[in-house]
Amino acid sequence: MTPVASRRTRTVPDPDDPRDETTVTSAAFADRDGPARAAAAPQGPQRLSVWVTAQQAGPSQRRGRYVRESVRHPARMLPAIAAHAIASYTAPSELVFDPMAGIGTTLVEAVHLGRDALGVEYESRWADLADANLARAQLQGATGHGAVIRGDATMLSGLLPTVLHGRVALVVTSPPYGPTVHGLVRPGADGVAKYDNRYGEDKNNLAYRDLPGLVDGFTDILRGCATLLKPGGVVVVTARPWRKHGDLVDLPSAVIAAGTAAGLQPIERCIALLSAVRDGRLVARPSFFQLQQVRKARALGVPMHLIAHEDVLVLARPAGPLPPPPGERR
Repeated sequence: MTPVASRRTRTVPDPDDPRDETTVTSAAFADRDGPARAAAAPQGPQRLSVWVTAQQAGPSQRRGRYVRESVRHPARMLPAIAAHAIASYTAPSELVFDPMAGIGTTLVEAVHLGRDALGVEYESRWADLADANLARAQLQGATGHGAVIRGDATMLSGLLPTVLHGRVALVVTSPPYGPTVHGLVRPGADGVAKYDNRYGEDKNNLAYRDLPGLVDGFTDILRGCATLLKPGGVVVVTARPWRKHGDLVDLPSAVIAAGTAAGLQPIERCIALLSAVRDGRLVARPSFFQLQQVRKARALGVPMHLIAHEDVLVLARPAGPLPPPPGERR
């Protein structure tokens, strides 16, 4: 595994207690610890490629920090994953960018850690929630500043001002997994129903493309991000394989291919745990439908396992000039 900066780990008595501030990601969720942890980071933090980012469940990480309606987004990044990336790859006051901001997880965690943040979100519904979450962060004492722009991230060059070129220190994002993803469940007379599991109905949304179309669109997004990055700036993308008609779709490898096509250099490949660590063992946190899918597969003799982590793909902008887009000559 490739090394990457990690925060110190401490014993966790209750993984789902939002009042517990002894988790591996406590610096991201307790403002009073932020300056001390930031000051300690350059002195040589522990180097690991495994990010222990689910000692608390997702709802506990978001409770009180994000507006209640945030749960309606179908594919939310764990706040601890975003916070870990920001603390590992940036310094206070640097600029963090998310081209697919969603409810603003990357932006919120950045401003709480004293960074400035900018996001682009295609759907107005989620952009409004990102604005609300940033407003809440300011009320809670966040020292960074954040903003959301509504627009199509595949056209960043025409969406953002040129003054931002070469200014971004870190991009943190995740591609969509399809038009219908995680979501919530409720029991009913006819069984369990899934809801809040879809993006909007606009078919121009990247989530509605097939895999080749998704890779093409994500390459355009990363090419725009490369222009925004300062030399040596870093892109962190979380992704994981998913199954379609029983076949495994290798999204992480597709992301790496998109990054290299955009002129970025892969430098690290880590994992961010979606499971808690207890006494040296992983404690899975599957959704209802993940658990149901695994049980059905095993009943049919297919040795499927629960998802325990997301791949973290880390790429950097080289110091030299970026390659021109396809079809363009220098």
